[in-house]
Amino acid sequence: MTTIGRPKIDTRPKQTYMGIRTIAPFKGMSKVIDRISKELNTWVSEHKVITSSPPFLRYHVIDMRGFMDISFCVPVRKALPDDGEVKAGELPAGRYASLIYSGGGISGNRALIEWVRAKGMDFDRWDTEQGDNFRGRYETFLTDPADEPRKSRWQIEVAIKLAGD
Repeated sequence: MTTIGRPKIDTRPKQTYMGIRTIAPFKGMSKVIDRISKELNTWVSEHKVITSSPPFLRYHVIDMRGFMDISFCVPVRKALPDDGEVKAGELPAGRYASLIYSGGGISGNRALIEWVRAKGMDFDRWDTEQGDNFRGRYETFLTDPADEPRKSRWQIEVAIKLAGD
């Protein structure tokens, strides 16, 4: 069952993170996310990294008919040196539209996009041959998988940076 929370707009500071970036087919993306999240979680444990909030999935480029350019990330207070596939990155500061959903990710994202468009606002995005590029679009995993193994029950916040900042 999908539940979709109330959309909001807030101003967020820049967010430094350590993450693994990859290209994945939209169909089958969840297997890739599972793999890179395990790799990053292992790296975090081995290096005793203290994260500053829950992990998130950053969407750099979206092409639902093709490939997704994504990063699985853990927020940190200060960037650490790059280490193989694990690299430092940053979500930009600015105004973000967001909402919390559980169940269907496509439905949650669609609800946020339609709400922003209905308000006459635009996202900080641009088109390329690869797809829809975003300056700041991510989903934060608010539910700890150790507490709730069923992904359909996870609380996830989708946030997309708005244009004009």
